[in-house]
Amino acid sequence: MYDDATFFFKTSDLALATAISVLGIAIEAMQQSDGERMNFIFAKSERLTDIVNRFWRGELLVEPQAYFNQLKVLKTRIYRH
Repeated sequence: MYDDATFFFKTSDLALATAISVLGIAIEAMQQSDGERMNFIFAKSERLTDIVNRFWRGELLVEPQAYFNQLKVLKTRIYRH
């Protein structure tokens, strides 16, 4: 279901997934990929594309404490998964 790249964006980059989710975009699912990596799956949108592009250009700003707290939440979800 979540493998359709037309509707879903998938990343195993924890820093990127944290930034996306701290900015209010919900994680649709988490899937174990090959090895020990976890894929975070988000519904595609223009806002998501903008966030991802700004992240990779080094232009994305997030509140540091909110980012750190969300990172802890995602790590907990990974280890419970």
